[in-house]
Amino acid sequence: MIDILREVGMIERALDSISNIEFKDINLSNLQFLYVVRIYEHPGIIAEQLANLIKVDRTTLARAVRRLEKQGYVYRESDPDNKKIKHLYVTEKGKQIYPFIIRENSHSNEVALQGFTPEEAQQVHDYLKRIRQNIDADWKFVKRGGKRKY
Repeated sequence: MIDILREVGMIERALDSISNIEFKDINLSNLQFLYVVRIYEHPGIIAEQLANLIKVDRTTLARAVRRLEKQGYVYRESDPDNKKIKHLYVTEKGKQIYPFIIRENSHSNEVALQGFTPEEAQQVHDYLKRIRQNIDADWKFVKRGGKRKY
């Protein structure tokens, strides 16, 4: 069997390393930029939705959001009907760094897809999306306390 997850993991770690270095000037690391981007793109998102979108547990998400709040990139706002629900938004500071993050993402995509035709790039995207969707059910199952059978 072909072990594509090793390749995906190496790609992910390489890009994490690059972004940690390149985002050092704006004091973002450990995928914090991803939280800023997703909150920017989904204003008013709640923590549970964001955790599912990024595929992290709630504890990791809460820690990251607290740090981003302290850094002035995001803020929480109580829901007018249910004070327990907190909606997440980016601040002006967060809005200012969004274009920089997107430029880095676009550049990384261009580098990753060098030599691919537009059709091949679309195929890669579609295959990766299918892989993620296949894994999503296991992710939800395990997060809810389930134990996979090997």
